[in-house]
Amino acid sequence: MVNTIVAGRFNYLSTPELKKELLELVKDKDTEPLRSKVNFYNQQLRPYFEELMRRNPYPVVEEQLPIVVGVWTPVWSTIPFHDILPGRVREQSYQIFHDDGFYANIARFAPGQQSSFWKNVTSKLPACDLMVMQKYEVCDRQWCIQNVGIFQALRNRDIPLTIDDADNWFTDVVNTKIKQAQGSPKTFKLENLDKATIKKFEKTYLATPLLEHIYVDRDLRLVKTQREPSQRPSYTIAVRRR
Repeated sequence: MVNTIVAGRFNYLSTPELKKELLELVKDKDTEPLRSKVNFYNQQLRPYFEELMRRNPYPVVEEQLPIVVGVWTPVWSTIPFHDILPGRVREQSYQIFHDDGFYANIARFAPGQQSSFWKNVTSKLPACDLMVMQKYEVCDRQWCIQNVGIFQALRNRDIPLTIDDADNWFTDVVNTKIKQAQGSPKTFKLENLDKATIKKFEKTYLATPLLEHIYVDRDLRLVKTQREPSQRPSYTIAVRRR
């Protein structure tokens, strides 16, 4: 009933107004527990996603490719993998699409940075920057995603991971480790992580992810993803940074 009332309001909202309202709804809510975010999507966000899907200016996948090229930041998501490590710095989380068919999720993890007590305790520890790299193309009018590799770098947590830093790292890995290799790497190597976490990374890496842009324009992406067909769908709201 509530969703019906909300959906009825959409007839009186322009697309920019609808997008603004959606972003206001999720502001500061990405740190909530995953279960709470899933419920929040089902109870409040679903009508917005469905309405924006109807208004999608680029419903054809081939038309979406040049639109997504650039740098985005996920402002809200139900993807469990985003917080596979503690301490993700959300303003230093990037989704970068290059026009050569490579795509990277890059994020800085600095445990303790959200607590003044733990910040003092962990201030001398390095930050862990993680990059999940994939290839993308169109297959049968759908997004085709192939995992390429997972890469890790330990860096000074006092020096922010900027967009330029993340993009340069992405470009360097593509040029030095991917394009020079014959095909995609078949394994990945992670250090300074416990075995259980590495196992989670391995499971993600070996999967064949599914991706659909429910809505996409030049400054907003609403994305539905699944690690595999049997998995519960996850939803992400991303805004353009560059």
